Amino acid sequence: MGIFERYLTLWVALCIIVGVALGHVMPGFFGAVAAAEIAKVNLPVAVLIWLMIVPMLLKIDFGSLSQVREHWRGVGVTLFINWAVKPFSMALLGSFFIGHLFAPLLPADQISSYIAGLILLAAAPCTAMVFVWSNLCEGEPHYTLSQVALNDVIMVFLFAPLVGLLLGVASISVPWGTLLLSVLLYIVVPVLIAQLWRKVLLQKGGDSFGQVMRMLQPLSLVALLATLVLLFGFQGEQIVRQPGVIAVLAVPILVQVYLNAGLAYWLSRRFGVAWCVAAPAALIGASNFFELAVAAAISLFGLDSGAALATVVGVLVEVPVMLSVVRIVKATRNWYEAGAGKAATALEARQ
Repeated sequence: MGIFERYLTLWVALCIIVGVALGHVMPGFFGAVAAAEIAKVNLPVAVLIWLMIVPMLLKIDFGSLSQVREHWRGVGVTLFINWAVKPFSMALLGSFFIGHLFAPLLPADQISSYIAGLILLAAAPCTAMVFVWSNLCEGEPHYTLSQVALNDVIMVFLFAPLVGLLLGVASISVPWGTLLLSVLLYIVVPVLIAQLWRKVLLQKGGDSFGQVMRMLQPLSLVALLATLVLLFGFQGEQIVRQPGVIAVLAVPILVQVYLNAGLAYWLSRRFGVAWCVAAPAALIGASNFFELAVAAAISLFGLDSGAALATVVGVLVEVPVMLSVVRIVKATRNWYEAGAGKAATALEARQ
């Protein structure tokens, strides 16, 4: 893990300070940025989002989907968590914590927007950062690669209808045209560009692919931080007025991460999945594609919306929380393998 990834939470915290300060000092600049949009898509932010997403998607080899069968139990557990549990559990947690328990502490006109942001955050499984977490816990690399590739394919088809369903359940108006445009702009087109670019780079041979990835990696993170400065520049007044908003929004995110990681880890143990697959399965099940969530929230609700702020809080807590999950799965390896071995033996006996 490089210095940017290792201290991402620190950089995000600095972006909060810088963004809030600049929002008060340069309101005209942020107003001009907000006005630069076409069909509800903010152009400066769209460019920054692409600089974030495309380098991450370059890492994905969709040819690895053929390896899914080798680890079908682990894949099944992660798919279940990512698509049948996590988005729905976040909708429930958001409604409980933000819509009820902490509602008196929040601006009433932003509560539904906060919940929408949390739903967007949970509806997209993580991509690039998963490789970092998997490497830290000595996860099976072929499983990780194939699972991420499979999630990306599913996301193209399920992200919009799933988000639309959950926003509707939460009684939030769904701008379907903007949602579908977000899927096209921030999933379909970047995936196609990244895969074509990846193919060209690999055909050149040598170290072309590695050189491009090393060049793009810092650019991707700088784009992320620049986007956060813009977001906090627009959110500055609200944060200064109610500094506890960020802490409140972090609560359902934290509960959701540990809930889904724990459930994925426990199910993997019950199905006799090897620990080197179960560890990254827990991490993939818990983490989020926050870059996509930020982009979708901005497109759907605007730069200064509660939804955009909620997705940014996901960025803020991502690194320390996921590092804690890595430590937990590594510390419980002996316990896991003892139970998984018995489960695998029992399953083989039944067959």
